[in-house]
Amino acid sequence: MAAKTYTARLEQQNAHPRRFAPLREKTIVYVILIIGCIITLTPFVWTILASFKSHAEIVDPINRTFFPEEFTFENYLTIFNDESLPLERFYFNSAFVAIGNVITLTLSSSLFGYVFAKFNFRFKRLMYVYILGTMMIPFQLTMIPSYLILLQFDLTNNLWGMVALSWFDAFGIFLMRQFISTIPDELLDAARVDGASEWHIYWRIILPQILPALATYGTLVFILNWNAYLWPLIVLRDVDVRTLPIILTWYNDRHTSNMGLQLAASVLVVMPILVVYLFLQRWVVRGFTLSGFK
Repeated sequence: MAAKTYTARLEQQNAHPRRFAPLREKTIVYVILIIGCIITLTPFVWTILASFKSHAEIVDPINRTFFPEEFTFENYLTIFNDESLPLERFYFNSAFVAIGNVITLTLSSSLFGYVFAKFNFRFKRLMYVYILGTMMIPFQLTMIPSYLILLQFDLTNNLWGMVALSWFDAFGIFLMRQFISTIPDELLDAARVDGASEWHIYWRIILPQILPALATYGTLVFILNWNAYLWPLIVLRDVDVRTLPIILTWYNDRHTSNMGLQLAASVLVVMPILVVYLFLQRWVVRGFTLSGFK
């Protein structure tokens, strides 16, 4: 009897660590995530707060604080009232390039992904491997041929030239194929039996099923094209057609002695990306989660 009681006590003592082990593991994970978020967000939050400081307060080596001692909107008012900086025009240029690339690349990538996921034809595997192989070619290697193509069609120094070549992306095709491959073939066969065309199946069945993938890929394409600097700098020569990252560099060169203006201009350039991400955050997280399962 005593042996049974002693054994029961040992089992009870050993049960408590096992009971609280998942809680300790979650706590450690949350602490690591919180520390990572703080490290990641601190520079961005400081940039926003510093944009409401004066230049003297930012560069003050003695009384340097994280939060502004006196909030001032002078930096933003100076930018908005600068006649040599028509922000609405440059916002339109960046939005045109970013949204145009999102539309063309999401549609083309999903269409190619549908073809490679649900159709069988000769040299299918060879063509797919060739497409994936293009991911290893650096952009600097294709930059000159791409520019010569745009020059041949008189699309340089034109916003349409920033969208004209954006009809193919190996990563987008790979991502869409992975998602579309999980759609049951029986669903597509049932639509074909009902008389639906392949275009109807693609538009009414495939696209609604891969909305998380489209949102994730579209967000990545938008951020990439909104922040693009080298390619727009080469293609767009006139100031009126240039995008915000190029204008930001030009504006910072003109105001090297005023860090407050530089930070305020940087915040104005980054804010649209933050708004787009917050709007599509639910779909982006769902897309990455589903891609992890696949």
